[in-house]
Amino acid sequence: MSSTSSFEITRFKNRNGTSSWRVSGWLHGVRIRKNLGTREEAAVEKNLLEIRATQAAAGLRATTTFLTDPQLREAEDAFRRMEGRSRSLLTYLDYAFLNFRDPVAQKRLADAVQDYLKGKKLQHDRLLLSPPQLRCITTELNKLLKHYPIESLDKFTPSVLLVFMERRDPSLKTYNNRRAILSTFFKFAMQQEWIASNPVEKTPYHRIRHRRGSATTITAAGAADLMANIEQYEKGVMVPYFAICLFAGIRPCTRYGEISKLQAASVRLDTGVIHIEPEVSKVRMKRNVTIQPNLAAWLHAYPLDRYPILPTNAEELRGKLFRKYGLTHDVLRHTFISMFVGKFRSMGEAALQAGNSESIIRKHYLDLKSPEEAENFFGILPKHAEPKAKNDNALSPASIAA
Repeated sequence: MSSTSSFEITRFKNRNGTSSWRVSGWLHGVRIRKNLGTREEAAVEKNLLEIRATQAAAGLRATTTFLTDPQLREAEDAFRRMEGRSRSLLTYLDYAFLNFRDPVAQKRLADAVQDYLKGKKLQHDRLLLSPPQLRCITTELNKLLKHYPIESLDKFTPSVLLVFMERRDPSLKTYNNRRAILSTFFKFAMQQEWIASNPVEKTPYHRIRHRRGSATTITAAGAADLMANIEQYEKGVMVPYFAICLFAGIRPCTRYGEISKLQAASVRLDTGVIHIEPEVSKVRMKRNVTIQPNLAAWLHAYPLDRYPILPTNAEELRGKLFRKYGLTHDVLRHTFISMFVGKFRSMGEAALQAGNSESIIRKHYLDLKSPEEAENFFGILPKHAEPKAKNDNALSPASIAA
Protein backbone atom coordinates (compact mmCIF):
# COMPACT_ATOMS: atom_id res chain seq x y z
CA MET A 1 0.00 0.00 0.00
CA SER A 2 1.33 3.35 -0.97
CA SER A 3 1.94 5.87 1.81
CA THR A 4 1.29 8.74 -0.59
CA SER A 5 -2.06 9.99 -1.86
CA SER A 6 -2.99 10.03 -5.57
CA PHE A 7 -6.47 10.24 -7.11
CA GLU A 8 -7.76 9.77 -10.62
CA ILE A 9 -11.08 10.19 -12.42
CA THR A 10 -12.36 7.41 -14.67
CA ARG A 11 -15.61 6.75 -16.48
CA PHE A 12 -17.56 3.88 -14.98
CA LYS A 13 -20.51 1.96 -16.48
CA ASN A 14 -23.14 0.94 -13.97
CA ARG A 15 -25.09 -2.34 -14.11
CA ASN A 16 -28.25 -0.53 -15.15
CA GLY A 17 -26.49 0.70 -18.25
CA THR A 18 -25.94 4.29 -17.08
CA SER A 19 -22.53 5.89 -16.86
CA SER A 20 -20.94 7.75 -13.91
CA TRP A 21 -17.56 9.24 -13.06
CA ARG A 22 -15.50 7.48 -10.41
CA VAL A 23 -12.88 9.14 -8.19
CA SER A 24 -10.47 6.53 -6.86
CA GLY A 25 -7.17 6.40 -5.09
CA TRP A 26 -5.47 5.93 -1.71
CA LEU A 27 -5.51 8.33 1.25
CA HIS A 28 -2.69 7.25 3.56
CA GLY A 29 -3.42 3.57 3.31
CA VAL A 30 -7.20 3.83 2.97
CA ARG A 31 -8.71 3.05 -0.44
CA ILE A 32 -11.12 5.67 -1.73
CA ARG A 33 -13.76 4.97 -4.46
CA LYS A 34 -16.64 7.33 -5.06
CA ASN A 35 -19.06 7.54 -8.02
CA LEU A 36 -20.49 10.87 -9.12
CA GLY A 37 -23.01 11.81 -11.81
CA THR A 38 -20.89 14.29 -13.81
CA ARG A 39 -17.24 14.84 -14.50
CA GLU A 40 -17.43 18.28 -12.90
CA GLU A 41 -18.64 16.81 -9.62
CA ALA A 42 -15.89 14.24 -9.79
CA ALA A 43 -13.29 16.96 -10.32
CA VAL A 44 -14.53 18.84 -7.25
CA GLU A 45 -14.41 15.68 -5.13
CA LYS A 46 -10.89 14.89 -6.37
CA ASN A 47 -9.74 18.38 -5.28
CA LEU A 48 -11.29 17.96 -1.83
CA LEU A 49 -9.60 14.61 -1.35
CA GLU A 50 -6.26 16.05 -2.38
CA ILE A 51 -6.69 18.91 0.15
CA ARG A 52 -7.44 16.35 2.88
CA ALA A 53 -4.36 14.44 1.89
CA THR A 54 -2.22 17.57 2.11
CA GLN A 55 -3.66 18.51 5.52
CA ALA A 56 -3.06 15.03 6.85
CA ALA A 57 0.53 15.11 5.67
CA ALA A 58 1.02 18.48 7.51
CA GLY A 59 -0.63 17.27 10.71
CA LEU A 60 -3.82 19.25 10.06
CA ARG A 61 -7.29 17.87 10.05
CA ALA A 62 -10.79 19.11 9.50
CA THR A 63 -13.16 18.97 12.47
CA THR A 64 -16.47 20.39 13.65
CA THR A 65 -16.17 22.96 16.48
CA PHE A 66 -18.19 25.73 18.10
CA LEU A 67 -15.05 27.86 18.56
CA THR A 68 -14.57 30.99 16.49
CA ASP A 69 -11.45 31.43 14.40
CA PRO A 70 -9.77 33.72 17.03
CA GLN A 71 -10.60 31.20 19.74
CA LEU A 72 -9.15 28.37 17.65
CA ARG A 73 -5.93 30.34 17.15
CA GLU A 74 -5.72 31.03 20.91
CA ALA A 75 -6.32 27.36 21.72
CA GLU A 76 -3.63 26.30 19.28
CA ASP A 77 -1.22 28.83 20.83
CA ALA A 78 -2.03 27.54 24.33
CA PHE A 79 -1.22 23.95 23.36
CA ARG A 80 2.03 25.04 21.70
CA ARG A 81 3.05 26.66 25.02
CA MET A 82 2.20 23.44 26.82
CA GLU A 83 4.83 21.51 24.90
CA GLY A 84 7.21 19.75 27.27
CA ARG A 85 5.02 20.15 30.35
CA SER A 86 3.83 17.17 32.35
CA ARG A 87 0.42 18.52 33.36
CA SER A 88 -2.66 18.99 31.21
CA LEU A 89 -3.93 22.38 30.11
CA LEU A 90 -7.00 21.96 32.31
CA THR A 91 -4.81 21.50 35.40
CA TYR A 92 -3.20 24.89 34.84
CA LEU A 93 -6.59 26.47 34.12
CA ASP A 94 -8.00 25.09 37.37
CA TYR A 95 -5.06 26.60 39.29
CA ALA A 96 -5.59 29.98 37.61
CA PHE A 97 -9.31 29.97 38.40
CA LEU A 98 -8.51 29.19 42.04
CA ASN A 99 -5.78 31.81 42.58
CA PHE A 100 -6.39 34.63 40.13
CA ARG A 101 -8.85 37.40 40.91
CA ASP A 102 -9.81 40.14 38.52
CA PRO A 103 -9.87 43.62 40.03
CA VAL A 104 -13.40 44.50 41.04
CA ALA A 105 -13.06 47.93 39.46
CA GLN A 106 -10.48 50.43 38.32
CA LYS A 107 -9.35 52.39 41.34
CA ARG A 108 -7.83 55.84 41.09
CA LEU A 109 -4.45 56.19 42.76
CA ALA A 110 -5.57 59.26 44.70
CA ASP A 111 -8.57 57.40 46.16
CA ALA A 112 -6.49 54.34 47.04
CA VAL A 113 -3.84 56.45 48.81
CA GLN A 114 -6.52 58.29 50.76
CA ASP A 115 -8.09 55.02 51.96
CA TYR A 116 -4.69 53.53 52.84
CA LEU A 117 -3.52 56.57 54.82
CA LYS A 118 -6.81 56.65 56.70
CA GLY A 119 -6.01 53.16 58.00
CA LYS A 120 -2.44 54.13 58.87
CA LYS A 121 -3.62 57.18 60.83
CA LEU A 122 -5.94 54.92 62.78
CA GLN A 123 -2.98 52.65 63.61
CA HIS A 124 -1.06 55.75 64.73
CA ASP A 125 -3.95 56.82 66.99
CA ARG A 126 -3.92 53.35 68.55
CA LEU A 127 -0.16 53.66 69.19
CA LEU A 128 0.59 50.87 66.71
CA LEU A 129 2.52 53.19 64.37
CA SER A 130 5.03 55.82 65.41
CA PRO A 131 4.83 59.43 64.16
CA PRO A 132 8.08 59.12 62.13
CA GLN A 133 6.76 55.98 60.42
CA LEU A 134 3.46 57.66 59.56
CA ARG A 135 5.32 60.71 58.26
CA CYS A 136 7.60 58.60 56.00
CA ILE A 137 4.65 56.63 54.58
CA THR A 138 2.62 59.78 53.95
CA THR A 139 5.54 61.61 52.32
CA GLU A 140 6.40 58.75 49.96
CA LEU A 141 2.83 58.15 48.82
CA ASN A 142 2.25 61.86 48.27
CA LYS A 143 5.31 61.87 46.02
CA LEU A 144 3.83 58.94 44.11
CA LEU A 145 0.65 60.96 43.65
CA LYS A 146 2.63 63.95 42.44
CA HIS A 147 4.39 61.86 39.78
CA TYR A 148 1.23 60.05 38.61
CA PRO A 149 -1.74 62.32 39.47
CA ILE A 150 -4.39 60.68 37.24
CA GLU A 151 -3.23 57.08 37.01
CA SER A 152 -5.38 54.16 38.08
CA LEU A 153 -3.74 51.39 40.12
CA ASP A 154 -3.86 48.79 37.36
CA LYS A 155 -1.63 50.96 35.18
CA PHE A 156 1.42 50.49 37.42
CA THR A 157 4.03 48.03 36.19
CA PRO A 158 7.34 46.95 37.76
CA SER A 159 9.29 49.08 35.26
CA VAL A 160 7.25 52.20 36.07
CA LEU A 161 7.72 51.76 39.81
CA LEU A 162 11.42 51.00 39.41
CA VAL A 163 11.96 54.40 37.78
CA PHE A 164 10.07 56.06 40.63
CA MET A 165 12.03 54.26 43.36
CA GLU A 166 15.38 55.05 41.69
CA ARG A 167 14.67 58.77 41.31
CA ARG A 168 17.59 61.07 42.19
CA ASP A 169 20.04 58.17 42.50
CA PRO A 170 19.23 57.09 46.09
CA SER A 171 21.42 55.00 48.37
CA LEU A 172 20.61 51.29 48.54
CA LYS A 173 19.03 51.72 51.97
CA THR A 174 16.83 54.60 50.78
CA TYR A 175 15.78 52.56 47.74
CA ASN A 176 14.85 49.59 49.94
CA ASN A 177 12.87 51.85 52.26
CA ARG A 178 10.91 53.27 49.33
CA ARG A 179 10.29 49.79 47.99
CA ALA A 180 9.01 48.57 51.37
CA ILE A 181 6.50 51.42 51.64
CA LEU A 182 5.18 50.89 48.11
CA SER A 183 5.04 47.12 48.50
CA THR A 184 2.90 47.38 51.63
CA PHE A 185 0.61 49.85 49.88
CA PHE A 186 0.09 47.60 46.85
CA LYS A 187 -0.47 44.57 49.11
CA PHE A 188 -3.27 46.55 50.71
CA ALA A 189 -4.67 47.27 47.22
CA MET A 190 -4.60 43.53 46.42
CA GLN A 191 -6.51 42.74 49.61
CA GLN A 192 -9.15 45.22 48.52
CA GLU A 193 -9.20 43.51 45.07
CA TRP A 194 -8.34 46.76 43.31
CA ILE A 195 -5.44 45.01 41.53
CA ALA A 196 -4.73 41.39 40.71
CA SER A 197 -1.02 41.31 41.62
CA ASN A 198 1.61 43.35 43.42
CA PRO A 199 3.90 44.98 40.82
CA VAL A 200 6.55 45.78 43.45
CA GLU A 201 7.30 42.07 43.91
CA LYS A 202 8.98 41.98 40.49
CA THR A 203 11.34 44.86 41.29
CA PRO A 204 14.82 44.17 42.69
CA TYR A 205 15.60 44.24 46.41
CA HIS A 206 19.17 45.16 47.36
CA ARG A 207 21.02 43.19 50.01
CA ILE A 208 23.12 45.51 52.15
CA ARG A 209 26.05 44.49 54.27
CA HIS A 210 25.74 46.59 57.40
CA ARG A 211 29.01 47.91 58.75
CA ARG A 212 27.86 49.92 61.73
CA GLY A 213 30.77 50.44 64.05
CA SER A 214 31.17 51.94 67.48
CA ALA A 215 28.66 54.57 68.55
CA THR A 216 29.60 58.25 68.47
CA THR A 217 30.12 59.57 72.00
CA ILE A 218 31.66 62.49 73.88
CA THR A 219 34.32 62.24 76.58
CA ALA A 220 33.74 62.73 80.27
CA ALA A 221 35.63 66.03 80.10
CA GLY A 222 33.52 67.07 77.11
CA ALA A 223 30.32 66.15 78.97
CA ALA A 224 31.42 68.20 82.01
CA ASP A 225 32.17 71.20 79.84
CA LEU A 226 28.85 70.80 77.99
CA MET A 227 26.79 70.69 81.20
CA ALA A 228 28.65 73.71 82.62
CA ASN A 229 27.67 75.67 79.52
CA ILE A 230 24.09 74.41 79.62
CA GLU A 231 23.79 75.70 83.18
CA GLN A 232 24.72 79.18 81.98
CA TYR A 233 22.42 79.10 78.93
CA GLU A 234 19.09 80.92 79.38
CA LYS A 235 19.28 80.54 83.18
CA GLY A 236 19.53 76.76 82.97
CA VAL A 237 16.20 76.23 81.22
CA MET A 238 17.54 73.25 79.24
CA VAL A 239 19.38 71.56 82.12
CA PRO A 240 16.73 68.88 82.88
CA TYR A 241 16.54 67.86 79.23
CA PHE A 242 20.31 67.48 78.83
CA ALA A 243 20.77 65.89 82.27
CA ILE A 244 18.09 63.22 81.74
CA CYS A 245 19.22 62.38 78.20
CA LEU A 246 22.93 62.37 79.09
CA PHE A 247 22.86 60.66 82.50
CA ALA A 248 19.84 58.34 81.95
CA GLY A 249 20.02 57.63 78.20
CA ILE A 250 16.43 58.63 77.41
CA ARG A 251 15.90 58.87 73.65
CA PRO A 252 16.41 62.59 72.99
CA CYS A 253 14.24 63.64 70.00
CA THR A 254 12.07 66.52 71.20
CA ARG A 255 9.44 65.81 68.54
CA TYR A 256 8.97 62.04 68.67
CA GLY A 257 11.54 60.63 71.11
CA GLU A 258 10.92 59.28 74.59
CA ILE A 259 11.88 62.60 76.15
CA SER A 260 9.03 64.30 74.28
CA LYS A 261 6.45 62.11 76.09
CA LEU A 262 8.13 61.69 79.47
CA GLN A 263 6.11 63.20 82.33
CA ALA A 264 7.67 64.77 85.40
CA ALA A 265 5.62 62.41 87.58
CA SER A 266 7.51 59.46 86.06
CA VAL A 267 10.83 60.80 87.39
CA ARG A 268 10.77 59.46 90.96
CA LEU A 269 13.59 60.91 93.01
CA ASP A 270 12.12 59.31 96.13
CA THR A 271 12.63 55.79 94.74
CA GLY A 272 15.55 56.62 92.45
CA VAL A 273 13.83 55.42 89.27
CA ILE A 274 12.57 56.90 86.01
CA HIS A 275 9.53 54.94 84.81
CA ILE A 276 9.38 54.63 81.03
CA GLU A 277 5.82 53.53 80.30
CA PRO A 278 4.88 51.60 77.10
CA GLU A 279 3.28 54.69 75.55
CA VAL A 280 6.56 56.55 76.08
CA SER A 281 8.98 53.79 75.05
CA LYS A 282 10.10 53.56 71.45
CA VAL A 283 9.68 49.77 71.54
CA ARG A 284 6.34 49.95 73.41
CA MET A 285 7.75 48.10 76.43
CA LYS A 286 7.91 49.35 79.99
CA ARG A 287 11.34 49.77 81.56
CA ASN A 288 12.80 51.41 84.65
CA VAL A 289 15.93 53.54 84.46
CA THR A 290 17.96 53.92 87.62
CA ILE A 291 18.64 57.52 88.61
CA GLN A 292 22.37 57.73 89.20
CA PRO A 293 23.52 59.88 92.14
CA ASN A 294 24.84 62.65 89.91
CA LEU A 295 21.57 62.82 87.96
CA ALA A 296 19.71 63.05 91.28
CA ALA A 297 21.94 66.01 92.16
CA TRP A 298 21.09 67.73 88.88
CA LEU A 299 17.35 67.20 89.38
CA HIS A 300 17.52 68.51 92.95
CA ALA A 301 19.38 71.59 91.76
CA TYR A 302 16.93 72.08 88.88
CA PRO A 303 13.62 70.65 90.17
CA LEU A 304 11.11 69.68 87.50
CA ASP A 305 8.32 71.70 89.08
CA ARG A 306 10.28 74.85 88.23
CA TYR A 307 12.34 73.59 85.28
CA PRO A 308 10.16 71.54 82.90
CA ILE A 309 11.76 68.62 81.10
CA LEU A 310 10.90 70.42 77.86
CA PRO A 311 10.24 74.17 77.92
CA THR A 312 7.75 75.61 75.46
CA ASN A 313 10.45 76.47 72.88
CA ALA A 314 12.51 73.31 73.48
CA GLU A 315 12.77 72.36 69.79
CA GLU A 316 14.33 75.71 68.87
CA LEU A 317 16.64 75.84 71.90
CA ARG A 318 17.79 72.25 71.41
CA GLY A 319 18.57 72.91 67.75
CA LYS A 320 20.70 75.94 68.60
CA LEU A 321 22.63 74.11 71.30
CA PHE A 322 23.22 71.00 69.20
CA ARG A 323 24.55 73.13 66.35
CA LYS A 324 26.67 75.27 68.67
CA TYR A 325 28.40 72.30 70.32
CA GLY A 326 28.46 70.01 67.26
CA LEU A 327 26.23 67.35 68.82
CA THR A 328 24.75 64.57 66.70
CA HIS A 329 21.20 63.27 67.11
CA ASP A 330 21.77 60.43 69.63
CA VAL A 331 25.19 61.36 71.03
CA LEU A 332 23.82 62.02 74.54
CA ARG A 333 22.19 58.59 74.70
CA HIS A 334 25.22 56.86 73.14
CA THR A 335 27.48 58.49 75.71
CA PHE A 336 25.32 57.31 78.63
CA ILE A 337 25.23 53.68 77.43
CA SER A 338 28.97 53.50 76.76
CA MET A 339 29.77 55.11 80.14
CA PHE A 340 27.33 52.76 81.92
CA VAL A 341 29.03 49.71 80.39
CA GLY A 342 32.43 51.20 81.24
CA LYS A 343 31.53 51.68 84.91
CA PHE A 344 29.33 48.68 85.73
CA ARG A 345 30.70 46.17 83.17
CA SER A 346 27.23 44.66 82.69
CA MET A 347 25.89 44.49 79.15
CA GLY A 348 22.68 42.86 80.35
CA GLU A 349 21.95 45.65 82.83
CA ALA A 350 22.88 48.27 80.24
CA ALA A 351 20.42 46.69 77.79
CA LEU A 352 17.65 46.85 80.40
CA GLN A 353 18.44 50.46 81.29
CA ALA A 354 18.63 51.63 77.66
CA GLY A 355 15.82 49.54 76.18
CA ASN A 356 18.15 47.82 73.70
CA SER A 357 19.13 44.22 73.10
CA GLU A 358 22.29 42.86 74.66
CA SER A 359 23.69 42.10 71.20
CA ILE A 360 23.39 45.79 70.26
CA ILE A 361 25.18 46.79 73.45
CA ARG A 362 28.00 44.34 72.73
CA LYS A 363 28.28 45.41 69.10
CA HIS A 364 28.33 49.20 69.53
CA TYR A 365 29.13 50.16 73.13
CA LEU A 366 31.46 47.58 74.69
CA ASP A 367 34.94 48.84 75.67
CA LEU A 368 34.39 52.38 74.40
CA LYS A 369 35.05 53.90 77.81
CA SER A 370 37.46 52.97 80.60
CA PRO A 371 36.21 52.52 84.17
CA GLU A 372 38.18 55.64 85.18
CA GLU A 373 36.54 57.84 82.55
CA ALA A 374 33.12 56.40 83.33
CA GLU A 375 33.65 57.16 87.03
CA ASN A 376 34.48 60.76 86.14
CA PHE A 377 31.40 60.95 83.91
CA PHE A 378 29.02 59.85 86.65
CA GLY A 379 30.72 62.31 88.98
CA ILE A 380 29.71 65.38 86.94
CA LEU A 381 27.70 67.61 89.30
CA PRO A 382 25.91 70.95 88.95
CA LYS A 383 27.76 74.09 90.01
CA HIS A 384 24.89 76.41 90.77
CA ALA A 385 23.57 74.44 93.77
CA GLU A 386 24.79 71.71 96.08
CA PRO A 387 23.10 68.29 95.74
CA LYS A 388 20.73 67.45 98.56
CA ALA A 389 21.78 64.71 100.91
CA LYS A 390 18.41 62.97 100.99
CA ASN A 391 18.96 61.37 97.58
CA ASP A 392 22.51 60.18 98.11
CA ASN A 393 21.11 56.67 98.46
CA ALA A 394 19.75 56.57 94.87
CA LEU A 395 19.91 53.00 93.62
CA SER A 396 22.68 51.89 91.26
CA PRO A 397 23.12 48.64 89.34
CA ALA A 398 25.95 47.76 91.69
CA SER A 399 23.71 48.07 94.76
CA ILE A 400 20.96 46.10 93.00
CA ALA A 401 23.39 43.29 92.24
CA ALA A 402 24.61 43.28 95.83
